[in-house]
Amino acid sequence: MNKHELVEAVVATTGASKTATGGTIDAFISTITDAVTKGDAVHLMGFGSFSIGARAARAGRIPSTGVEIQIAAAKTVKFTAGKAFKEAVNA
Repeated sequence: MNKHELVEAVVATTGASKTATGGTIDAFISTITDAVTKGDAVHLMGFGSFSIGARAARAGRIPSTGVEIQIAAAKTVKFTAGKAFKEAVNA
């Protein structure tokens, strides 16, 4: 499902306009992105949690040449599914 299909599904469920629904979904995504970017965790009961993780610097290798390179440390986004979400997927 892509964003357009998500908007269509929410419109079908709620009966709201496509424009309002698209704006709401954009605001939802933007709010979560801003919070996680600031270092806050976002917990949505029954759905899951978004937080920042850390990946340490490490040595890597270019497969085609075999040359060893240094891969820099990076921040990652972690999503942990909530209990209700896991149960729905495994049902």
